[in-house]
Amino acid sequence: MSTYELPALKEPQRVGKKQVLLVANGDLRLTANQRCWAAQQEMEAALTQAVADAGYELIRAHQYKPNEQHGFIGSQKEGMEVFASIDPDARLIVAEAVWQYSHHLLHGLITHRGPILTVANWSGTWPGLVGMLNLNGSLTKARKRYSSLWSEDFTEERFVRNLRRWLKKGSVRHTTDHVVPLKDVKIPSAERKLGEALAAELQRDKAIMGVFDEGCMGMFNAIIPDHLLNPTGVYKERLSQSALYYETTQVSDEEARAVRRWMEERGMQFRTGEVHEQDLTDRQILLQCKMYIAAVRIADDYGCHTIGIQYQQGLKDLLPASDLVEGTLNNTDRPPVQSRDGSHVLYDGQPLPHFNEVDECAGLDGLITYRLHKAMGQPVENTLHDLRWGDWDPTGTVEDYVWVFLISGSAPPAHFVDGWAGASSERQPAMYFPSGGGTLKGISKPGEIVWSRVYVADGELRMDLGRAGVVELPAAETERRWQATTPQWPIMHAVTYGVSRDQMMARHKSNHIQVAYANSAEEADKAVLAKAALADALGLKVALCGTRKEGREW
Repeated sequence: MSTYELPALKEPQRVGKKQVLLVANGDLRLTANQRCWAAQQEMEAALTQAVADAGYELIRAHQYKPNEQHGFIGSQKEGMEVFASIDPDARLIVAEAVWQYSHHLLHGLITHRGPILTVANWSGTWPGLVGMLNLNGSLTKARKRYSSLWSEDFTEERFVRNLRRWLKKGSVRHTTDHVVPLKDVKIPSAERKLGEALAAELQRDKAIMGVFDEGCMGMFNAIIPDHLLNPTGVYKERLSQSALYYETTQVSDEEARAVRRWMEERGMQFRTGEVHEQDLTDRQILLQCKMYIAAVRIADDYGCHTIGIQYQQGLKDLLPASDLVEGTLNNTDRPPVQSRDGSHVLYDGQPLPHFNEVDECAGLDGLITYRLHKAMGQPVENTLHDLRWGDWDPTGTVEDYVWVFLISGSAPPAHFVDGWAGASSERQPAMYFPSGGGTLKGISKPGEIVWSRVYVADGELRMDLGRAGVVELPAAETERRWQATTPQWPIMHAVTYGVSRDQMMARHKSNHIQVAYANSAEEADKAVLAKAALADALGLKVALCGTRKEGREW
């Protein structure tokens, strides 16, 4: 009889009935974790007090790391070590005051048996709400049950009431009566026929989604499994960022300078300096312009209809940030890119839809939005934004709650006040981008938009969509919001029709939201209905959120 050495499994220490564990997930980049640690400490102190006031004790499941000068979980490896010692049946709070990489702790949350509560601060500067929305979307895709709360200072009556409910019952539910299943919506014949025809065309002729290295910043929710994506008619071409780097090095200085010259002739302003470590330099811009040309040529090589570049981690030590590239690709009016042999212009007269941070859900959404708006005679430029933050307008110019939709630079100039002439480029924060690189910054023009989000839930592709308006705020208020978030990035002041702040937070399954303009409120309503029909015909489970502009239900 054989004798085998069996592993000795260490039993984690059990917590008491009135004890609650806390984990704090962070960035993969040490500089970001160090800079953001003070904000996390402030949040945890307030949360600890709120839990204590409810008669429970909040206990950190992992300790501050003096050698790293922060107390975040900073990698998947570290996350596995932490969860190996956690009582799997304990109440568990994931407290987020900053952006976080969901894969650092997704493994532990998936196997955790006790109640899970994700909690975020409400701040533009320290975007825990953005990180929490990403984690929520990832947990939803993983079919893991959880509850979620958010607060400005963790003393509001609603937050306290819901926290106590979770501590006692193990779950909290939010009202989402603003969501209407598509089966309950009557779509006019013209919009339904258009949506179904475009879906049939896509499924017959098919399209290629170019993915420059799948998975970015731990965004599990941003990856569409092939078996869900392919029935829509879209197939991935998995590309390597090393190829993008190589192709960038093959572009001549003359071609790159022509791209910058084209932008500047249309009024684009580059905010430059001489110090590489802190300024946007001419050399960084030159490399970004080369990357733009390289991306278009690679997309053409593989016949891509949409592409996504993983900008944060993949190339940050080799090339400047890709944001200037991304926003330019999303614009119809953009610098021409010649084929390598100079015989013709690639993707002439059209955008090459780009999905930031290789968010494939945004990629599918952006592709079908482009095709639908083109067929309807509506503006075709579209982009994702971070659902970054929101606040009431203290000037009283706008009475409604105004969201800050903000992204790192992939917004197209067609969305900006004055277009290219209203665009500027500023260096990405050195904390994230040691190689620099400029953004594509601007203020989104007032108008009517369609917003949407593709996501995975219960093993199927879904789409939520609705209507919103972009409003104009006084210059000082815009600047306040920029300074409270990231002033180098493009900003959109959005009012979601029939969807409150808390309803959006309760329902939305991503840190990202897709937006596209329409020529009028009436045409935007028609675009929503046609897009719903298109997505439904592709096999997505569709829901409409909120109301039309005047408050009329769908």
